Amino acid sequence: MSEAITELPVTLPDGTTSDLSKFTGQVLLIVNTASKCGFTPQYKELEQLWRAYRDRGFSVLAFPCNQFGAQEPGNAEEIASFCSLTYNVTFPIFAKVDVNGSNAAPLFQALKAQAPGVLGTEAIKWNFTKFLVNRAGEVVARYAPTTAPSTIGADIEALL
Repeated sequence: MSEAITELPVTLPDGTTSDLSKFTGQVLLIVNTASKCGFTPQYKELEQLWRAYRDRGFSVLAFPCNQFGAQEPGNAEEIASFCSLTYNVTFPIFAKVDVNGSNAAPLFQALKAQAPGVLGTEAIKWNFTKFLVNRAGEVVARYAPTTAPSTIGADIEALL
């Protein structure tokens, strides 16, 4: 068994390094996000999921990424402001990361290895790829960018 997702290093918006240990024992939906993408309105449904299930041990964790069409050009403050003002986002938004390539964040390396995409490919194809993680810190599902967050409530319920 590989290291639990919650033990991997992540970068906070202020540039400091931490891990996801404060989310240990929770069901997580980890998403690579972007502010200028056709899928950006999914922030609204992600917030709805967060509000519906957070009191039962669920969190949405957003990791902005600029690797797909340069659709996340802003800095941490601009991203947070956009998400708050446009979609009333209150779930955690981390520092901008790479999800593919030699500089991919350790978290996304682990997510991709635990839940490969179509035909076993590990690369993330676009913004708003979603990974569902169980309470043990294991990836149990990977959802395509086109999968609306509102359609995965039953999968979240099953893990809570």
